[in-house]
Amino acid sequence: MDKKIINTPNAPAPIGPYSQAIQAGNLLFISGQIPIDPATGKVEASDIIGETHQVMHNLKAILSEAKSDFSHVVKTTILLSDMSLFADVNEVYGKYFSGDFPTRETYAVKTLPKNVNIEISMIAIA
Repeated sequence: MDKKIINTPNAPAPIGPYSQAIQAGNLLFISGQIPIDPATGKVEASDIIGETHQVMHNLKAILSEAKSDFSHVVKTTILLSDMSLFADVNEVYGKYFSGDFPTRETYAVKTLPKNVNIEISMIAIA
Protein backbone atom coordinates (compact mmCIF):
# COMPACT_ATOMS: atom_id res chain seq x y z
CA MET A 1 0.00 0.00 0.00
CA ASP A 2 1.27 3.46 -0.85
CA LYS A 3 1.78 6.05 1.86
CA LYS A 4 1.83 9.76 1.04
CA ILE A 5 2.88 12.51 3.45
CA ILE A 6 0.53 15.51 3.40
CA ASN A 7 2.02 18.85 4.42
CA THR A 8 0.81 22.43 3.95
CA PRO A 9 2.17 25.78 5.12
CA ASN A 10 -1.48 26.76 5.74
CA ALA A 11 -1.49 24.70 8.94
CA PRO A 12 1.06 24.73 11.76
CA ALA A 13 4.28 22.85 11.17
CA PRO A 14 4.65 19.77 13.37
CA ILE A 15 6.35 20.51 16.69
CA GLY A 16 7.76 17.01 16.95
CA PRO A 17 8.67 13.93 14.91
CA TYR A 18 5.32 13.49 13.14
CA SER A 19 3.55 14.51 9.92
CA GLN A 20 0.55 16.79 9.58
CA ALA A 21 -1.22 13.94 7.83
CA ILE A 22 -0.61 10.69 6.00
CA GLN A 23 -2.71 9.35 3.16
CA ALA A 24 -2.73 5.56 3.08
CA GLY A 25 -4.80 4.23 0.22
CA ASN A 26 -8.07 6.14 0.30
CA LEU A 27 -7.79 7.04 4.00
CA LEU A 28 -6.36 10.26 5.38
CA PHE A 29 -5.05 10.27 8.95
CA ILE A 30 -4.63 13.80 10.32
CA SER A 31 -2.48 14.40 13.38
CA GLY A 32 -3.98 16.24 16.32
CA GLN A 33 -4.14 19.96 15.65
CA ILE A 34 -3.92 22.59 18.36
CA PRO A 35 -4.88 26.28 17.97
CA ILE A 36 -1.58 27.54 16.61
CA ASP A 37 -1.98 30.25 13.99
CA PRO A 38 0.22 29.09 11.08
CA ALA A 39 0.95 32.70 10.10
CA THR A 40 2.55 33.54 13.45
CA GLY A 41 3.41 30.13 14.90
CA LYS A 42 1.70 31.20 18.12
CA VAL A 43 -1.58 30.62 19.93
CA GLU A 44 -3.45 33.85 19.25
CA ALA A 45 -6.95 32.83 20.43
CA SER A 46 -7.98 34.11 23.84
CA ASP A 47 -10.87 31.74 24.59
CA ILE A 48 -12.12 28.23 23.78
CA ILE A 49 -14.34 29.48 20.96
CA GLY A 50 -11.40 31.12 19.20
CA GLU A 51 -9.19 28.11 19.92
CA THR A 52 -11.75 25.75 18.41
CA HIS A 53 -12.15 27.87 15.27
CA GLN A 54 -8.36 27.95 14.80
CA VAL A 55 -8.11 24.17 15.19
CA MET A 56 -10.89 23.67 12.65
CA HIS A 57 -9.19 26.12 10.22
CA ASN A 58 -5.95 24.15 10.58
CA LEU A 59 -7.77 20.88 9.92
CA LYS A 60 -9.56 22.40 6.93
CA ALA A 61 -6.21 23.47 5.44
CA ILE A 62 -4.83 19.94 5.76
CA LEU A 63 -7.98 18.40 4.31
CA SER A 64 -7.80 20.86 1.41
CA GLU A 65 -4.14 20.01 0.74
CA ALA A 66 -5.23 16.37 0.45
CA LYS A 67 -8.07 17.42 -1.89
CA SER A 68 -10.68 16.55 0.73
CA ASP A 69 -13.05 18.44 3.02
CA PHE A 70 -15.14 18.06 6.17
CA SER A 71 -17.82 16.09 4.29
CA HIS A 72 -15.28 13.26 3.93
CA VAL A 73 -14.37 13.06 7.64
CA VAL A 74 -15.41 9.74 9.18
CA LYS A 75 -13.87 9.97 12.67
CA THR A 76 -12.65 12.67 15.02
CA THR A 77 -11.02 12.63 18.41
CA ILE A 78 -11.26 15.72 20.59
CA LEU A 79 -9.00 16.27 23.58
CA LEU A 80 -10.03 18.97 26.06
CA SER A 81 -8.29 20.46 29.06
CA ASP A 82 -11.63 20.37 30.92
CA MET A 83 -15.02 18.87 30.08
CA SER A 84 -16.68 22.14 31.13
CA LEU A 85 -15.55 23.43 27.70
CA PHE A 86 -17.55 20.74 25.87
CA ALA A 87 -20.67 22.81 25.10
CA ASP A 88 -18.74 25.71 23.53
CA VAL A 89 -16.53 23.34 21.54
CA ASN A 90 -19.55 21.35 20.36
CA GLU A 91 -21.29 24.50 19.14
CA VAL A 92 -18.29 25.66 17.06
CA TYR A 93 -17.34 22.17 15.85
CA GLY A 94 -20.87 21.47 14.59
CA LYS A 95 -20.80 24.52 12.31
CA TYR A 96 -18.07 22.94 10.16
CA PHE A 97 -20.21 19.95 9.18
CA SER A 98 -23.49 19.81 7.28
CA GLY A 99 -25.30 16.70 8.40
CA ASP A 100 -23.82 13.22 8.19
CA PHE A 101 -21.60 13.98 11.18
CA PRO A 102 -18.51 11.80 11.67
CA THR A 103 -18.12 9.45 14.59
CA ARG A 104 -16.40 11.09 17.53
CA GLU A 105 -14.96 10.66 20.96
CA THR A 106 -14.05 13.38 23.43
CA TYR A 107 -11.67 13.07 26.34
CA ALA A 108 -10.57 15.41 29.10
CA VAL A 109 -6.80 15.22 29.56
CA LYS A 110 -4.48 16.67 32.15
CA THR A 111 -2.48 18.92 29.80
CA LEU A 112 -2.06 19.55 26.10
CA PRO A 113 0.92 20.90 24.12
CA LYS A 114 1.59 24.60 24.75
CA ASN A 115 -1.06 24.47 27.51
CA VAL A 116 -3.91 24.92 25.03
CA ASN A 117 -7.45 23.82 25.81
CA ILE A 118 -8.19 21.72 22.73
CA GLU A 119 -6.65 19.31 20.24
CA ILE A 120 -8.54 17.52 17.44
CA SER A 121 -7.41 14.71 15.15
CA MET A 122 -9.33 13.29 12.20
CA ILE A 123 -9.63 10.36 9.85
CA ALA A 124 -11.14 11.12 6.46
CA ILE A 125 -11.71 9.52 3.10
CA ALA A 126 -9.23 10.93 0.61
